[in-house]
Amino acid sequence: MTEINFTVPGKPVGKGRPRFARRGNYVQTYSPDATIVYENWVRECWRNGNFPKLAGPITARIDAFFPIPKSVSKKKRAEMESEDAPYTGKPDTDNLAKCVLDSLNGMAFSDDAQVSFLIVTKSYGKDPRCEVTLEGEEENNG
Repeated sequence: MTEINFTVPGKPVGKGRPRFARRGNYVQTYSPDATIVYENWVRECWRNGNFPKLAGPITARIDAFFPIPKSVSKKKRAEMESEDAPYTGKPDTDNLAKCVLDSLNGMAFSDDAQVSFLIVTKSYGKDPRCEVTLEGEEENNG
C-alpha cells in the first residue's frame, strides 16, 4: 500500500453546479469559473509532488480547513485555532470531495470511481487549506 499526502493551499472550494447558456439553437453547458480555477490548482499541487498513479481500490481522506471569520472575538478565535472547531457552512462536504476527486481523474488514478472509502472533514483553521490523503496500490507500468 502506498500512502500519498499533499496540501492544496487556499480556501477550499466545492464543485459548482453546471451552468447553461443558449448559443443560437443550441444549449452549451459549462462549469463555473471558481470550480475550474480550483480544480486546476489541485492538479498543480498534485504535479508538484511527483506522485505515482494509483490502481485498484483507493481510500481517500480530505480535510478542509476554512478561514476564521474576522468578526470572531479574540478568545473564541484562540479556541478555534487550537481545537478542530467544526465548520458547518458552504460548500457541502460532497461538493468539496467531488471537486478534489474530479480534478485528480487521470492523474492520481484512472477514475474517481476507484475511491471505495472516503472521509471528508470541514473545520476552521489558522491557514485555509485542503489536506488530501490517498492510499492504494501503485500502478504497474510494465
